[in-house]
Amino acid sequence: MKFIVCRLLPLVICLITLTSCWSSKELNQVAIATAIGIDKSDDGYLLSVQVLNPGEIVSQNPTSRAAVTTYRTTGGTLFEAFRRLTVEAPRKVYFSHVQKVVFGEELAESGILKTLDFLSRDHEMRTDFLLVIAKDTKADELLKILTPMDKIPASKMVSSLEMSEKNWAPTHTVKLDELINTLVGDGVEAVLTGINLKGDPEIGIDMKNVEKVDPPTTIQIGNIGVFKGDKLVGWLNEDESKGFNYLQDNVESTIINVPCSENSASVEVVNTNTKLKVQLRNHIPTITATVRIEGNVGDVECSTDFTNPKNLEDLENKVENDVKDKMEKSVKAAKELNSDIFGFGTLLYRSNPNEWKVMKKSWDDDFQDVEVNYEVHATIPRLGTITESFQRKGDD
Repeated sequence: MKFIVCRLLPLVICLITLTSCWSSKELNQVAIATAIGIDKSDDGYLLSVQVLNPGEIVSQNPTSRAAVTTYRTTGGTLFEAFRRLTVEAPRKVYFSHVQKVVFGEELAESGILKTLDFLSRDHEMRTDFLLVIAKDTKADELLKILTPMDKIPASKMVSSLEMSEKNWAPTHTVKLDELINTLVGDGVEAVLTGINLKGDPEIGIDMKNVEKVDPPTTIQIGNIGVFKGDKLVGWLNEDESKGFNYLQDNVESTIINVPCSENSASVEVVNTNTKLKVQLRNHIPTITATVRIEGNVGDVECSTDFTNPKNLEDLENKVENDVKDKMEKSVKAAKELNSDIFGFGTLLYRSNPNEWKVMKKSWDDDFQDVEVNYEVHATIPRLGTITESFQRKGDD
């Protein structure tokens, strides 16, 4: 009997003390936010919040109402702006399901560190949302655009960003923890991907925008924005953005077009592996980037016979030169912006901590002298489901 009481007593205590739903909120009492836009304003911050209209999401008989609503307000601090939403939104806005935070380009250029303090401190915010920059526009304008195929614009932006990173490679997904660790760390600068608005924003907020086969206003994933400290200082173009991802071992798949005889051929990159090593020569760091690439022939628009080992080897050499060229362009652009986005300083710290202590204060200048050697090795083991191009047959 005593044994049974001892076993049951902890259960009884748990039942009494653990009141499971004491802070629960019903769905009809909250407005679920999917995206947050933060812009600079005369008052401090312009806050835009995209929230769901649940009835339009689940309805089998859609009406003329949009699936989302955007509320906007201002505040001297971000916390004040969030609280001031209560005078705009009919319900308390719930932020645990935010998928994306968008910084306006003007705000990003003036600094984002203060905004990150609130985003990381608030207990309701999770840290698995993605952060991006509204390029050449305001975050407020971007969040109001209605998108086809996906009723929720925030979901469209997230899926487009993830797909472009996996299959095209000039973009880079960044979450809150990664961004903060980079900003407070030594020897590395932050990057964020840009989002472009194509077309007239006034048309993009109308339901007619999603009723057409070719929407007049769309949201497009851009290239990578470069930071110095917490301030945006410039942008990489598409080739430079790809070069950055090659150096960061962040390329899962992409397409490389190379010349062949009278036209071109496309190689699908299916696997990459990048290793960076640092050596010191007369107190000047030298980085060796070793990149191994595996690819498939995806498209041949010339008469070159790639079943010939010599021609295939020539194609591999052209792929290697293309990747090397993109990495060189990326490093050159980063040096022009004086921003070590590759983490060469962090690499030096890990391999030579004593040397880093000396060079840390002058790293802005020393970064310009960093030498980078590129060793690219490409293999193309597969030619696709056909071995002979139709182009050659047409030339016979």
